[in-house]
Order: sequence, then structure tokens, then C-alpha cells
Amino acid sequence: MAPLHLAARRLPTARRLISSIKPPAQQRFVSASTENVKTKVSVPNPDPTADSASVAFIKDQAPYMVPTYVRPAPVIVKGQGCYLWDMENRKYLDLTAGIAVNSLGHCDPEVAQIISEQAEVLIHASNLYYNAWTGALSKLLIDVTRKSGAMRDASQVFISNSGTEANEAAIKFARKVGRSRDPSGDKHEVVSFYNSFHGRTMGALSATPNPKYQTPFSPMLPGFKYGTYNDVAQLQTLVTEKTCGVIVEPIQGEGGINIATPEFLTALRKRCDEVGAVLIFDEIQCGLSRTGSFWAHAHPSLAPASGEAAHPDILTSAKALGNGVPIGATIIAEKAVAGHIQPGDHGTTYGGNPLVCRVAHHIVNRLASPELQSSVETKGATLVSGFKALQKKYPQVISEIRGRGLIQGVQLTPAFIAKASDLVTAAREHGMLIITAGEGCIRFVPPLTITEEQLKTGLRILEQALEKVVSQA
Repeated sequence: MAPLHLAARRLPTARRLISSIKPPAQQRFVSASTENVKTKVSVPNPDPTADSASVAFIKDQAPYMVPTYVRPAPVIVKGQGCYLWDMENRKYLDLTAGIAVNSLGHCDPEVAQIISEQAEVLIHASNLYYNAWTGALSKLLIDVTRKSGAMRDASQVFISNSGTEANEAAIKFARKVGRSRDPSGDKHEVVSFYNSFHGRTMGALSATPNPKYQTPFSPMLPGFKYGTYNDVAQLQTLVTEKTCGVIVEPIQGEGGINIATPEFLTALRKRCDEVGAVLIFDEIQCGLSRTGSFWAHAHPSLAPASGEAAHPDILTSAKALGNGVPIGATIIAEKAVAGHIQPGDHGTTYGGNPLVCRVAHHIVNRLASPELQSSVETKGATLVSGFKALQKKYPQVISEIRGRGLIQGVQLTPAFIAKASDLVTAAREHGMLIITAGEGCIRFVPPLTITEEQLKTGLRILEQALEKVVSQA
């Protein structure tokens, strides 16, 4: 692996990268022609052909990987800022940021330096002991959260390894609060909403009411109920005395960039208070300045016409928190939750290790910058302006534009929903990476450090992709 790693860092041509791989795979890859790649079609970055080095590489390795993903043929070997390069030296403008993870861009020099330094000091010692960085990160998250005007009663943090784990902790904590308030066990139900996504482990999956994800693994865990997003009228019957927790995304990411209304969130807050339920905000994708405010639920647009904005009892985070280093965080409120959690109620082997916590500490400080947050608002406006111009040009393709800051969705019309994957492919073959969300929604979650010029380049590529898809319809 060392030669491959070194080659990737030097951004090689395909032949140079492949020659660094040890036999027996080496000879097969070297013999695979890469010349056809450049002549496949008249697009800048055509996907690798069947006889390419990339496909040979994949065929050698894919049989050993559990096939839980369907991936296109490019093999990504290097990233820098807002760009990625594949094995055959194609360059891509990345408007996915690793699915809203790399908010500071790929291979940020400061992050890389911190990883290098900490790797030489201490990576892991287990949660049997304190270390220098878990508490420091937890304190910083609480301080920044309160200073930002979010989650008024934020008091403590549980550090885990992923967003799914952060949500699992939140669900467990809500169940513990319910058991504490009603020892009979009747107060155990968890409410979530259609088009949400909270993870793929069994607890988080049970809170993700999508048949595509749930049916192969059914039955789900008992005690989960589902409601309609932004429907206030249903809450009286949906959230009851048996409810221990309600989990909701202020902006549904995977579900199609759907934004909660202030009225819905304040009604949820009120109903949870009435029945003694814990309100959980899942900000794994929309938090950490992606909307222009540090936490999405504290964005000025979610302030109700009268009264206070809704704040959660538990807030979950991950993705951008590590900029690619695996980490999740579950922030809990003092009054509603903290007093109910005792030693032994939850745990993690790797979570909170000093390497990831030191990295996250640095990232939180940078993402909390008012200048960065202001730039996110400006860049979001640039994207929306460009999307509206494309909507005007292609009204038969684009039906709606949804989002806030740098989490944006372009909803395709019913006639073009089935063409969403074709649009993603066309954009990739013109040198830009984008992803889908929900039913026929194209999602844009670029690094927050992206420049205005890069966004304009992305909009030009999107127009080229739209032209291709429309011409083939």
C-alpha cells in the first residue's frame, strides 16, 4: 500500500499509478489500454471504458468487497480543495463534498498537519481514561453552540464515530428519559417523519420510514411511529403520553432538501413539552454552518412570527465535524436529558479518541467563523440565482429549487425524474460531481470553501449536462 499511497499523493498518470501496485494485479492493469478513454465521446471526462485501467483495477478488487454500493467506474485517488482526481488523471469539480463531509475541502493542509502531529503523539487509549482532547472538543461544541444562539440548554456531549451512531445514542437517551419518567416502560415510542433519513443501523433505520431501506431488514424495532413532515395538525395524535422522543431534521437531506417550517418546529417543541418527550434535531447534514448559521435550527429564517424559535433537547452531528475523519457527536440538554444518563448507559471503543477529537476541535473553530458563515450565504445566493436562470431556460425539466446556504436541491419535473441519474452521469463526464436526493432531486452540498468562480463553473457544467439530457429525452 505504501507505493500506491505515495503515487496517489503525486497525482500520477494511470500507468504510473498502476505500475506501483504489486503483482499479480499489476500486469493485468498495465496491459489494459487507456487510450480509448480519451476518444470514447466528445466530453472532457468520459467514464472509463470496459478495457480501461480503472475497470481492470475494479475487477481485481470488487469481488472482495460486500456489494452494498453501486458505483460508477472512476477510481478516485487524490483530492485537493474542491477537486478530485481519478486513477487516469481526470479532474472533477466536487459539488458533493463527500456527501456534505468535506466542508473545508479535500486534504486541507491544516487538517493534514494536525493528523500528522497527533498520530505521532497518541491516537487511541480507550475511554477507560481521560485524554487531552475529548473534553476540549465537548466544551468547545457547547460554548460555540450557546454563543451561536442555538440549543439554549446544551450542556454535555457524547462523542461517537458516525452520524448513525450519534442518532443511535440520541434514541437510546430518549428511551432512558422515558423509562426514568415512567418506569412501567409505556413511555417508549419514538416519532420520526416521512422522507427523513437517520441512518442504517437498526435503531436509526427504524426511524427512517423508507420501504427501500427498511423492507429487506424488517421487522423494524418496535415502538416507532411516523408522521408527515410540516403537518402541524397531526401532532396532537402522533405525539402522545407514550412518546419518549421525536427526531426530526430541520432540513431533510437525503429526502430531497425539504425545509421545516418555523410553525412546525415550534409546534413540535410545544407538543413535546406537553407530553414530556425529548425533542431531537438531526443536523448531521444541515448543521455546522452549511446553511450560513452554525446550527440550521438557529437560522433567522426559522424564527417564528412570535415567540422563541424551537430548540432541541438533543442535537446530533457528524459529517463536517471531521472533514473526512470518522466522528459523530450527540449534544444533550441539561434539564431534559443530562440528569437521566448514568455511567454504563452507553459506550464506544473508538469514539472520542484524541486524534479525531483534536481534528474536530480545529474544524469547529474554523466552521464557527462569522466570515465563513457570511460567505456561505453569499455563495448560496449565487447558486440559487444560477438555478433560477436554468429553470427559466428549462422549465420542462426543473420544477422547484429548495435549500438554504450551501445545501441546495434542484427538483426535476415528473417527466424528468427518471432522468436524474442520467443528469448525474452527464455532469460527471463534463467534469463535475453531483448527487441525487429523494425522488428526482439533484443535491448540491459543495465544500463551504468553494469560490464564486468555481460555483459559476459548476453552473456552466450543469447547463451542459441539462442540454445533453434534454437532447436525448
